[in-house]
Amino acid sequence: GLIPMFLPDYQSVTDDGVRSAFTEIWGSEDFSAETGLTVVEIMDAIHAGSIKGMYILGENPAMSDPDVDHARAALARLEHLVVQDIFLTETASYADVILPASAWAEKSGTVTNTNRQVQMGRPAIRPPGDAREDWWITVELARRLGLDWSYRHPREVFAEMARSMRSLDNITWERLEAEGAVTYPSHSLDDPGQAVVFGEGFPRAGGRARFTPASVVPPDEVPDADYPFVLITGRQLEHWHTGSMTRRATVLDAVEPEANCSLHPRTLRRLGVDPGGLVRLTTRRGSVTLMARADRAVAEDNVFMPFAFVEAAANILTNPALDPYGKIPEFKYSAVRVEKVETVAAE
Repeated sequence: GLIPMFLPDYQSVTDDGVRSAFTEIWGSEDFSAETGLTVVEIMDAIHAGSIKGMYILGENPAMSDPDVDHARAALARLEHLVVQDIFLTETASYADVILPASAWAEKSGTVTNTNRQVQMGRPAIRPPGDAREDWWITVELARRLGLDWSYRHPREVFAEMARSMRSLDNITWERLEAEGAVTYPSHSLDDPGQAVVFGEGFPRAGGRARFTPASVVPPDEVPDADYPFVLITGRQLEHWHTGSMTRRATVLDAVEPEANCSLHPRTLRRLGVDPGGLVRLTTRRGSVTLMARADRAVAEDNVFMPFAFVEAAANILTNPALDPYGKIPEFKYSAVRVEKVETVAAE
C-alpha cells in the first residue's frame, strides 16, 4: 500500500486477479477497485466535506503539503484526526488523538531501500515512556475494532508480506537475521541478490528495452511582471524533509539554524541585497521573509528555498497544481516575487 492506486509490490488495485489474490491471503471479501486519493486531493476533499477524519502516520502535511495554509485549514476542519509519530510535529498540533510511536533504533523490522536492498533492523534501545512499535499499535487498534488479528512479532508480518510480494521470493526472516541484508530479486536461497538487473536483456521480445517519448507538461504558472522569478524548493544536507527530526538534532541545527534562500550573486546585486540580507518572497499563495544567500549554483532569476523551517515555511508559497500522471504537486516550479527587506519587526 501507501500509494493510493497500488496494493503491495506495485500491484494495481484495479486488477481483478490481484484483488482476488489478496482477498485469499487476507481472508477477506473483495474490496473497492477504485484508486484512492493523493494527499493533495485528500485536503481538497476535506474542504469539500467528503472526508471527515484522518489517521496520519509518520507524515507532517502541515509542513510538507503545497499551499500549506490550505492544508492546515483542511486539518482544522476535520471532525477527528489521529497522528502517530515519534515527535509532536506541526501536524500533531491539529490532532484529537496522538499515538506515540517508536524511532528506528527502538523497533524490529525490515527496511527496503530504492536500491532494492531488504535490510534487517533490530532495536538498540527500548522505546521511551508509552511509545510503542508501529506494528503493535496497528494490531491493537485492529483488535479493539473487533478484527481477528493475531500478529505477535514483525516476523509474522514479514511472512505475510512474502506471501503477497514476489519481489521477496527466497528472502526469509531467518535469512535476513543471518545475513543482515539481501537485494531482490534473489533467485535462490544462496543467491545474494541481483544488484544489477536486466544485464542479460529485458523481459520483452528480443530482450530489448522499449523507449517511449515523454510528453512535456508545461508548468501551471510561469514568471510574469508581478512574479518575475522562479521558486524551487528542496532539502539541505543538514535538514531532512520538514525538519521534524533534524531540527531536534543539536549539532545539525547549530550548523544550519536559520531559514534561508539562495540566489545567484548577480540576481542579488540587481535587487540591491547583500548576502546575508533579508528578502521577502511572495507568490499567489502567500509571503515569507528570510535570509538570502549568494550561490552561483542557482541560475539567475531563480530562488532555491529549503522547506525544513516552520518560521519561514516554503510550502506557504508552493503551487498545489498536480501533474496529470503521478499527481505530484509543483514543488519545483512556482512564480515568485523577490523584494529587499530592510528590517523585520520584533515579535
